[in-house]
Amino acid sequence: MDNSVTDEPSPHARCYGLLVTALAPVIPQVLGSAFNIWYNGIVIAPLLVTEELRHRFAATVIFYNAAVYPVAVAIWIYVIFSLRRLFRELIKGIAVAPVELDRAQRRVVHLPWIAFAISSVAWLGCIPAFIFALTTTGSPIGSQLLWHLPISFLVSAFIAVTQTFFLVELASQWALFLVFFRDIRPDRLKGIHPPSLRTRGLMWAISAGLCPIGSLLLLMFAPHSPGSNPQWFAVFVGTVGIAFGLCSAVLITRLVAKPVDELRAAFHAVGQGQLDVQIPLRRADEFGALVGDFNQMVMELRDKERLRRVFGLHVGEKAAQQILTRDPGLGGTDQVVTLLFLDLRGFTARAARADPKTVVNFLNRFLQAMVEIVETEHGGMVNK
Repeated sequence: MDNSVTDEPSPHARCYGLLVTALAPVIPQVLGSAFNIWYNGIVIAPLLVTEELRHRFAATVIFYNAAVYPVAVAIWIYVIFSLRRLFRELIKGIAVAPVELDRAQRRVVHLPWIAFAISSVAWLGCIPAFIFALTTTGSPIGSQLLWHLPISFLVSAFIAVTQTFFLVELASQWALFLVFFRDIRPDRLKGIHPPSLRTRGLMWAISAGLCPIGSLLLLMFAPHSPGSNPQWFAVFVGTVGIAFGLCSAVLITRLVAKPVDELRAAFHAVGQGQLDVQIPLRRADEFGALVGDFNQMVMELRDKERLRRVFGLHVGEKAAQQILTRDPGLGGTDQVVTLLFLDLRGFTARAARADPKTVVNFLNRFLQAMVEIVETEHGGMVNK
């Protein structure tokens, strides 16, 4: 393991951290929109049997994309860039108000949930909006259209929302946690609800299971659209769902396997006696608590080793090891020992004539010989 790992954000995270986090939802939203456009073109368009329905559908698409989605984007941008001032001040080492920092830390932890909520409302709001817009035209609407409209937006929402959740979490861990959580463990922050392992498992189940299987079930019971081959269409939709399920699996692997690998390598390094190991705290979930406890354990081991070395300079290495290993209490212990009090003949006069460096070198040579005889050969202790 690379023991040079620190709790400092990388230069790229310092410069582009907020921007990367803000742009994290873009790719999932584009992919969800692409699927929605394709579905609408293949399935929905042939079901719009009158000119009035086609005109109302097109007008609703324009209105929704021009009004609702920009509002969702604006809310997300506001949430991210409300952290901008504190982000810059913390990067520069400027002290910030504890209340402001606490509020910003909570927002950083909850960013995946905020992105999830904004994306869900924007996508699922399409269903009632489009159904209301089409049913108020006065034109006859078949059951096929009422079935396939929700399917189109639900599958697109599954794709966009779940991938957005994972990417925002990854981006915030890379760019924001090391900046906003320098002096506090993220898992110790009270009143937060970080994405847990169960939550990620549920998200993966939605993406990998509910998305393809649910879509196929809906298509199975939905009336067939005249513009598509039902068998091939179901295969395509299922394939898309499985593909995005695999993408979710890859993201979860990075979110779960990486901290496990880091902990395993760190434990191995500690087992080899390397007590300068430190794992960066980038999360507030169960792994964040585990990493924080590991770092605390290593720090205590490092302090104990430092104490043992300093103590050993005064009472001997073996005595220090015994004292730190077992505490005999204030009453002490009864042991049969042999003591040898040794004095160097003429040392006082010799030390008075020599310079300090010469005296220290002389004592070091003497004690080296005594330690070799007393401690190494006979298992005793030299009290220097």
